[in-house]
Amino acid sequence: MREVEWARLTGPEIRAVAAGPEALAILPVGSLEQHGPHLPVITDTRTASEVSLRAARLLDGAPPALVLPGMWTGMSEHHLPFGGTISLNFAEFHGVLRGVTRSLRALGFRRLLIVNGHGGNVDPLAVAARELAHEFGLAVVASTPWAVAQAAIGPLLERQDGVHHACEAETSLMLAMTPDLVRRDRLEEAVRQAPPAVAGRAGYSRFWSFSERAPVTGTIGDPRAGTAEKGEAILDILAAEVAEAARQRDLWSAPDDVWAPGRGQGDTSGNTAGAVG
Repeated sequence: MREVEWARLTGPEIRAVAAGPEALAILPVGSLEQHGPHLPVITDTRTASEVSLRAARLLDGAPPALVLPGMWTGMSEHHLPFGGTISLNFAEFHGVLRGVTRSLRALGFRRLLIVNGHGGNVDPLAVAARELAHEFGLAVVASTPWAVAQAAIGPLLERQDGVHHACEAETSLMLAMTPDLVRRDRLEEAVRQAPPAVAGRAGYSRFWSFSERAPVTGTIGDPRAGTAEKGEAILDILAAEVAEAARQRDLWSAPDDVWAPGRGQGDTSGNTAGAVG
């Protein structure tokens, strides 16, 4: 099987991949943030990286894909009260992504898939993907595969219906990948919430600290039912989802040059609305 891990290749080897018309760069994006008393702070980055590597291996060159080292910090200021968290603000987050995208464009890549492992990155990535696609003329796609695959993951879980935070699902993932980093003796402590969590209001946005969302432990969900077997099954589901997206033709069309001077959409009569001159 061909090598898919960017960091293990030489410069000339990466340039050879980038020269292909369908070459795909995959950037795992996670966080460095608290995951309760039982999981390590690298959980989201480690998971996004593992899913990306497994997906690239499933592709096996069709299309050719290389997985960059995981971006280990995102927007996690809501986790700061629990310790261990390093966060960027949006300008810095976008700036790092812009630097990566600009570098990929210089290398010759025309497609970038961002695989996100952290809930706090979802909205910033949606905006960044749009901006970067226009600026550099790349097809830039950001995805949080956990959200896309919730229906498939839910039946695997005993005590919750999807992926939450430091929960049954994430604990299962870490038990599958790095069992030595899971503090099994602190699983009971992770579910001792008090006072009750604030639910928020659907359709409204504001800043919520995790000290409001998950008081005391920083955990949403029940990690006690986590197993390595569940983790392997979830990783397979997520990797298959990412690989399928990488092969989906309409997802990777070149971005429409909406900012071009005189840009106009033709109407049914053949005229061009808004054309200049």
